[in-house]
Amino acid sequence: MPPPESASKTLEALGREAATLASGGTPTAFNDLPLNAGEAEVARQMQICNACRYCEGSCAVFPAMTRRLAFGKADVHYLANLCHNCGACLHACQYAPPHEFAINVPKAMAVVRVQTYTDYAFPRALGALYKHNGLAVSLATGAGLALFLVLAVALNGSLWHEPLAGNFYAIFPHNLMVTTFGSVFGFAMLALAIGVIRFWRDVKPGEALPGGPGPALAEAAHNALELKYLDGGHGEGCHNEDDRFNTTRRLFHHFTFYGFMLCLASTSVATVYHYAFGWEAPYDYSSLPVVLGTLGGIGLLIGPVGLWRLKLARHPMHGDSAQNPMDYGFLALLFLISLTGLALLVLRNTSAMALLLAVHLGVVMALFLTLPYGKFAHGIFRSAALLKWSIERRLPSRLRLGSD
Repeated sequence: MPPPESASKTLEALGREAATLASGGTPTAFNDLPLNAGEAEVARQMQICNACRYCEGSCAVFPAMTRRLAFGKADVHYLANLCHNCGACLHACQYAPPHEFAINVPKAMAVVRVQTYTDYAFPRALGALYKHNGLAVSLATGAGLALFLVLAVALNGSLWHEPLAGNFYAIFPHNLMVTTFGSVFGFAMLALAIGVIRFWRDVKPGEALPGGPGPALAEAAHNALELKYLDGGHGEGCHNEDDRFNTTRRLFHHFTFYGFMLCLASTSVATVYHYAFGWEAPYDYSSLPVVLGTLGGIGLLIGPVGLWRLKLARHPMHGDSAQNPMDYGFLALLFLISLTGLALLVLRNTSAMALLLAVHLGVVMALFLTLPYGKFAHGIFRSAALLKWSIERRLPSRLRLGSD
């Protein structure tokens, strides 16, 4: 019979071997790091879910779970960002609270998910803003910047002026706006890109796909743009305040996302008009930039209001209520950008244009400043997790314990 010390070493070796199998044979030093309390809770729940398998068809999290025997740090980060918080597993679970197992996958995943945004933030010191980027901070930032721009316009004596035929550049020169807002938006995109690259470096699959990554990229993009995993796993939608399935949350997400993308497309087309063709703003109401911006603005009125109402009515066991202020702040800024932008479009030929322009630009600047450290990050990290799943599901499972 081996001595206790030898038996302990044998168990440790078996544990490392299990972790190797669970990670597809390519364990990383990051995956072997100790888990914090939130990560350990996800690992605990996944172990129980892995034994149960009742929710295996609900979303990508559960088939991804079945490809693992153990759940290291990278696994937990990956699964947390793969989760769409649709709530289907919570409402289906026989071990949900008040059961002693206390399985609440949406909440456990939400806690770790926001932690990953903090851990991978760039610069790292600004990661703490995720915990403080609430409704009050977002509104105060927007109001402060708007007031600053209003005062700047007032000091030039043009806060209330004769109609300027919608010429924004008579208030703020074009090059000034491009330099200021372009720099802030560029930094926001750089910060998000660095954060998701750090995330991908830790969670990426360890094997290359035969035939290249093209099909996996296409599938991941489709799943992200369609919000496939907000369908509850069966196409009927997800849960909000009760056990009924509905598609409203997915619908309002689409209004918000595509509204934002239409506004971005409007700005991009206007940039091409200005620099490639020399066509300067203001543009006619029937022009492509104005049509795209108007449709996007309408989407950003409907989507955030709908998501706000759903969040107020949502069952308290869904997700992590501590993150609600961050969510509300992001929705509020999107709504205010749309509201002030549409008001500016309608009243651009009046004496109120300068005031409306200053307020609108202040809110836009607030969104850009908070973009890398708020709710917007969830779409970037989730897309990376969806890509990993699209790659992983095309690789053979080393465990053969469940379906893919």
